[in-house]
Amino acid sequence: MEMQDAKIFSGTSNHPLFGDVCDYLEVSPGEMEINRFSDGEIFVDIRESVRGSNVFIIQSTCPPVNENIMELLVIIDALKRASAKVITAVIPYYGYARQDRKVQPRAPISAKLAADLIVVAGASKIVTMDLHAGQIQGFFDVPVTHLYAAPVITNYLREKYRDGETVVVSPDAGGVERATEFANRTHSEIAICYKRRPAPNVARISNIIGDVEDKHAIIVDDLVDTAGTATEAAKVLLERGARSISLCCTHGVLSGPALDRINNSDIDEVIITNTIPQQENQEQSAKITVLSIADLIGEAIRRTALGESISALFT
Repeated sequence: MEMQDAKIFSGTSNHPLFGDVCDYLEVSPGEMEINRFSDGEIFVDIRESVRGSNVFIIQSTCPPVNENIMELLVIIDALKRASAKVITAVIPYYGYARQDRKVQPRAPISAKLAADLIVVAGASKIVTMDLHAGQIQGFFDVPVTHLYAAPVITNYLREKYRDGETVVVSPDAGGVERATEFANRTHSEIAICYKRRPAPNVARISNIIGDVEDKHAIIVDDLVDTAGTATEAAKVLLERGARSISLCCTHGVLSGPALDRINNSDIDEVIITNTIPQQENQEQSAKITVLSIADLIGEAIRRTALGESISALFT
């Protein structure tokens, strides 16, 4: 099979990444039109034959989350009914991932519900990146390729800082494994924030475990939503003598007060990838640096289409 035999489509949420992936693979974007009826219903028109084809849909389920999930489901259903042979949903950012377990009585596990909907709609395979919890891969009853942005972000950090200048900071105990991976890749020390959450989207950092004095502190997380944890951590790191503070994450959700908090914080740079479109956020904050994961996604698509190993992309 040649890569040209595969067809790549995208919903409305991910056009910059979609175009870059198509350029990397040297394939033409799939012809599809998405419209809304006057009552908001989504209508998808596939403008080319996909019968017997290996089809990829690039769609991040980022804000507006529910709109983008429903759009993805309708696209999958349209392709299935058009007799596509294999449908791979490429979801760089998987919404609802933080609802991966019951944290209180009578709470839903929405990450599992969203996975069920995508599979029932007709997805044959899933490609996603830096899930909030790795076990979400098991929520899908189809094969999942779970990619990591660490190689892209740590390459940037190694070019910017010399060995011994940096300390990688985990914003909580749950992120220690991720921070350790970044520290190993950048030859850095590691520090851990002691965090508690008195309420949803509210974080309190009371202590830092590790030496950050006169170091470039790099806070590492999988996503930044309202930026409460990161800005609280930055304040404490500065009090502990950090030379500068950067925030690195794969998914820049940046909702609600996030941009105001970042702009008014002690954080010098926010390094994120384009799993979620960031054009508007970059216009509102000069601190944001966006790294492209288009080549990584494109190579994963190429290897999936050709039946090649994906493991080399993790190094």
